[in-house]
Amino acid sequence: YINTIKNKPSVINSFLKGQKLNSITENHCQQLGKQLSYLHIKSNDFKLSRQNNLSQKYWRNLFENFRYNKKTEYNNLFEEINTEIDFLEKNWPKNLPSGIIHADVFRDNVFFNNNIFTGIIDFYFACNDYYAYELAICINAWCFDTKGTFNQKKYASILEGYQSLKILSSAEMNSL
Repeated sequence: YINTIKNKPSVINSFLKGQKLNSITENHCQQLGKQLSYLHIKSNDFKLSRQNNLSQKYWRNLFENFRYNKKTEYNNLFEEINTEIDFLEKNWPKNLPSGIIHADVFRDNVFFNNNIFTGIIDFYFACNDYYAYELAICINAWCFDTKGTFNQKKYASILEGYQSLKILSSAEMNSL
């Protein structure tokens, strides 16, 4: 699909039917989990590689850029964030299964039509990283309500869907 038209780079895409969801059900989460595993399986032999510039090893630098900004409402969180980054730097998992991930599986990038998954859009942040990291991003985006309450059933549905095609290792489950 990548081409040149009149000496300009171009991409021709088909239209993806559906839209983002306003209300998420366990069924949506199960479908999403299954499609994520399908993406991970099908991209396994993809030869191109791109580093994840927003992965854990870059969080300290991102944080330090804002830590001493006096014009933010989040100053009260800086010490807690610093403590969490310290913890993650010491405890981030190593050698988990990895490959191509979307890295931006938020609700606005996943389409459903009549409650049936139709696709994922916006691969701008796609890169190579742990599959479990991708699942963690997805769980964060899909399993909390607007009040910050974690929904265990949606979490279980994502994992059930994912593992219907690709079983997570015990190291991956422990890292989640």
